[in-house]
Amino acid sequence: MCGRFVSARKRLELLEEFAVERDRVAEDRDPDYNVAPTKRIYAVLSSARGESGVGQSPHPEGKPSLRGQAQRQLRLVRWGLVPSWAKSISGGARMINARAETVAVKPAFRSAFTRRRCIIPADGYYEWQAAGKAKKPFYIYRTDGGILAFAGIYELWRDEAVPDDHEGAWYWSAAIITTDATDDIGKIHDRTPMVIAPESWADWLDPANNDKELLLATMLPATASAGGLTSHPVSTAVNSVRNNGPGLVEPFVDDGSPAQGSGSGEGERPPLF
Repeated sequence: MCGRFVSARKRLELLEEFAVERDRVAEDRDPDYNVAPTKRIYAVLSSARGESGVGQSPHPEGKPSLRGQAQRQLRLVRWGLVPSWAKSISGGARMINARAETVAVKPAFRSAFTRRRCIIPADGYYEWQAAGKAKKPFYIYRTDGGILAFAGIYELWRDEAVPDDHEGAWYWSAAIITTDATDDIGKIHDRTPMVIAPESWADWLDPANNDKELLLATMLPATASAGGLTSHPVSTAVNSVRNNGPGLVEPFVDDGSPAQGSGSGEGERPPLF
């Protein structure tokens, strides 16, 4: 699985990298070196021009729009997918990943996979390797330092407690698609995120593209990213969601001293809704 990742790029970098046509993010979000479930994350997606504003239905069931062609957007969404039919958002923290093997058929994900795909930009991600009774965290990233374009799906959940024109009427959430890790990364953890290569971004993001076989073929294991992946061990300070900052991705050499971090509560689980 992918349970923590790094998102430190500036918004303007993402707008340029992904050729975004419409910026739906009001202001830069602080660099996050310990993204955990339920946090707000950047997502690149395509939707019809004029849709998804306050008071306008984003068509969660994929109904066609008459307002024009799809437009590439940058948004902030919550990490942890909440299906449109869910009774509440409380289960989102448990649905941060969708398995590539079943994403097209599993009830919680198949509608989003058909109509609402996105790219989740990341600088790298963390995985934990079993080491006896303990687990050692590793930071995994592109060898060339480039952006990882995680394959994602997103959903919209309607909060019926507020009127249509309320800014919180629609809750946006997303999940990262993962697959088996069969190379050296698999020695750290048996699952790895899927990515979308730049030449396939348009096909992946196109909400009108419902070619299941093409979409499945578009996804690649993260190790297939340009330049491949590399990794190094990091401090167990990353175990706590309270810790953040660039020091979390620094290579860690175990000299027997306690791990240092910018917060407390090491080992805590990510917060729920």
